[in-house]
Formats: sequence, structure tokens, C-alpha cells
Amino acid sequence: MFSHPWWLLLLAVVAALVAGYVLLLRRRRRDTIRFTNLELLDRVAPKRPGWYRHLPAAALIVALTVLTIALAGPQAEARVPRNRATVVLVIDVSLSMQATDVEPSRLAAAQVAAKAFADQLTPGINLGLVSFAGTAAVLVSPTVDRDPIKRAVDGLKLSESTATGEAIFAAIQSVETFSQAIAGSAEGPPPARIVLMSDGKQTVPGGVMPEEEPRGAFTAARAAAEASIPVSTISFGTDYGTIEINPGERTPVAVDDASMRQIADLSGGQFFTAASEGELRQVYADLSDQIGYEVRRVDVSRPWLAGGALLLVVGLGAGIALGRRLP
Repeated sequence: MFSHPWWLLLLAVVAALVAGYVLLLRRRRRDTIRFTNLELLDRVAPKRPGWYRHLPAAALIVALTVLTIALAGPQAEARVPRNRATVVLVIDVSLSMQATDVEPSRLAAAQVAAKAFADQLTPGINLGLVSFAGTAAVLVSPTVDRDPIKRAVDGLKLSESTATGEAIFAAIQSVETFSQAIAGSAEGPPPARIVLMSDGKQTVPGGVMPEEEPRGAFTAARAAAEASIPVSTISFGTDYGTIEINPGERTPVAVDDASMRQIADLSGGQFFTAASEGELRQVYADLSDQIGYEVRRVDVSRPWLAGGALLLVVGLGAGIALGRRLP
């Protein structure tokens, strides 16, 4: 792909120069053969260098070709860091996060991975933090400063219930408030995404028809889709996790992949699973790579300009060295 392809029409001029050079060589050969006196021929047309006598002309022709391509503005796809984006990290702190099926516990592993995610994001991305159990709380509004995020992650505390829908609504509100604050920007509000990490099924509200709950997770996911804010979900934990609510009584807290997958599907996001701290860190690393970089067409004419200039110097130098003149 080229940004200014019409410059490639100059290649016709280069082709004409090649044709002219070939015709000139043939004319010289034809004029030389007219001499029938070998002694006179040796005097008029002494033995010339071999194939390398064409090196100056070849170098100059290739240089003109390369410089013409450079003028046309060649482009290539490249991964470039995003300078504008908003990401809200939503972390489940319900009591099920104290399960130790993920060492040392689900919450402790999530804290380590979340801080690594904050460090991995490209510096220009605004990152916010929401935690939720029975209610949702915006702990840090979107910011490029990672220190408040990591301090808030370290301070996460467990609580009862799981209000996944409220958490998504809180994240949407956080994104929209931040976007309104920078609405005067010439580039408009930045693209946004919610990253939801949870280990269990929604318990608040606790209706029998979760698809119809006005403040439920699936309703919130549809609201996110309408706001063009995809929710990427991470289902964190295992099927055999348990916690001790009452002394001597173990309560199973199996991870709920189905609900997390549906939230991602409804919102237009991606669904991931992680059953260990290492897997969670890898999921966050993949998300960081997707969110922090984008593929753009960038100008790659500089190497062509440099190569053309170098070939031009080589052609001129070879012409002077071999024939003390230009080709």
C-alpha cells in the first residue's frame, strides 16, 4: 500500500532510462564493428572492463527506482501503543474469593495479577478500579497514574454477596463520567473497555429470572453493549473450591463459567478462564497486549530513502572510479 501512489508513474521514466542505456550500448557496439582494421580498432576501442563497467549505471537506475518508491509513501501494518483508551478493572471481593483452591487464596492471587496488569498497560491508557460484593464501589476513577490503583488493590477486603450487575453499571458510569470530563478534547472521548474478574454467580439481585433483572448482570451487559463498552470477563477459580462460613462447615464455591461467558457475549467482549495465579496473569497479559496496542498503517519510506541515497552515492562513486565520468 502507498499513500501517494501516483509517484509510481515516475517508474516509466526509469524504464525509459534503462531502454536508452541499452540502445546506447548497442549503438556503441555497432559503431565499433565498422572498423575493419584490427590495429586501428585496438587503438580506437581499447579493451574495456568486463561486466562491472555497467555497475554505475545499474546502481543509479536502482537508486532512482528505490527513491521513486520512497516518494510514493510505502506503508505497512505495525503495532503501535495506544495513547488514548479507558479501562475499568472490576474485581469480585465476595466471600468466595477466600477459597484456597488457588494458592494462597483466590483474592491474594487476584491482587498480585491485577497489579501486574496495571504495570503492563501502556502508560497512555487511563485505568480505573471497581470492587464489588453485595454492592459496588468505584475505588479509583480512570487515571494514568498506576500507584493509586495498586494501593487500592492491596486494600481490597472481602464481603458478603455478589452484585455483578451493580459492578458493571458502576464501571459504565465511571467510564461515562470520565468521558464527559474530557468531552472538550478535539479527538472526542477515548475508546473504553471493562475487564471483569469474578469467581461466582450473581446473588444480588436474587430473582429466578436473571435475564430480566433490571439491575442484573445480563441487563448490565446489554447496557454496556449499547454504550459501546465491551466487557471482557475472566472466570477465576476451579470447580472444587470451598470456603468455611461456619466453623467445621465447608461450603462449595464452584466457579461459574456460563454466566461469565454470557456477560461477555452480550456486551461484545471476550471470555477467559483462569484456574491459577499464573493463568490469571497470562490472561491479563493477553488483555494488556490487546488493549494497549493497535494495528495501524504506518509510513515506512525512511528505509527506502536511505537505501536510495546510498545507491546513488555508490553509482556516482563507481562511475568516477571506473571511467572518471558519470555513466
